[in-house]
Amino acid sequence: MKAIGLHTYGGPEVLQAVELPEPHAGPGEVRVRVRAAGVNPADAMLRDGSLAEWYREFEPPFIPGMDVAGTLDEVADDVKASYGLSEGEPVIGILDNHGRHGGYSEYVVLPAESVTRQPVGTSFPEAASFLMNALTARSILDALALAPGSTLVVTGAGGAVGGYVVQLAAAEDLRVVAVASEHDEEWLRSHGADTFVARGEGIAQRVLDVVPGGVDAVADSALLHDRIAPAIRDNGKIAVVRFWDDDPGRGIVVHPVNVRSRVTDNAAITRLREQVEAGELTLRVAATWPADQAAEAHRLLEKSGLRGRPVLEFPPAAAM
Repeated sequence: MKAIGLHTYGGPEVLQAVELPEPHAGPGEVRVRVRAAGVNPADAMLRDGSLAEWYREFEPPFIPGMDVAGTLDEVADDVKASYGLSEGEPVIGILDNHGRHGGYSEYVVLPAESVTRQPVGTSFPEAASFLMNALTARSILDALALAPGSTLVVTGAGGAVGGYVVQLAAAEDLRVVAVASEHDEEWLRSHGADTFVARGEGIAQRVLDVVPGGVDAVADSALLHDRIAPAIRDNGKIAVVRFWDDDPGRGIVVHPVNVRSRVTDNAAITRLREQVEAGELTLRVAATWPADQAAEAHRLLEKSGLRGRPVLEFPPAAAM
């Protein structure tokens, strides 16, 4: 089968077409004929060597990609009985990609728990654009476990993860303070932010100016860390999406979040699909490319101010 991967770490230009053996579904698994694969920062981290230590036990080529949408073409008998899934159904899935197992592939095999039906009314690129980021946002809110009415700062609120935190938090009656570029203010207010604070210098004090005494928690998708921690009240919380080993003090609890721990949480995955269908979550595709132009998608991903996700498209089986 065709996949897009890399033999050496580097810039977008290291991504190239590779041929790999076709995988097949075993017990508890499904095989997806991929039609679209979302392009996420985790993919760029794999490509540029940021995850080299994690990949040192694997032989290249390495295949990026955690978000996929496509059709089921192999479904184990036990899955048909337990999940009601069958060949030909359009689905979305999230991969714990590693080594040669990644979403930039014509076919991927996944645990049945990692897939759900494609949201009604969405295209394959739209369906491939959201799950990893929305599940990360869900994990952030679950880690913080805030009561309705609590005040939550969301940094990087204009980005994919931050935007979904804003929407999910608003649906749970949290008071959301969105921190982002001024260009994002209108979109964020229309999608659930109660208060907007422009990003930049002195951000913690400017948050305190609108929330005297400090906020209950921060969802720090912009990796501001100690630059935003002073805005948290004593004994508050901060969720971080990459490791942060500092102690913010004052009894503030740091919650590291890694979406890979949730890739088989079928209840959460299915609920996010339902929230897309209900209009509670907005899908944003920045641009689409044929899979063999993955380097261009990665170049766009690295541009500042990107809103939405680049998506790679694979042709239907009949066109191969």
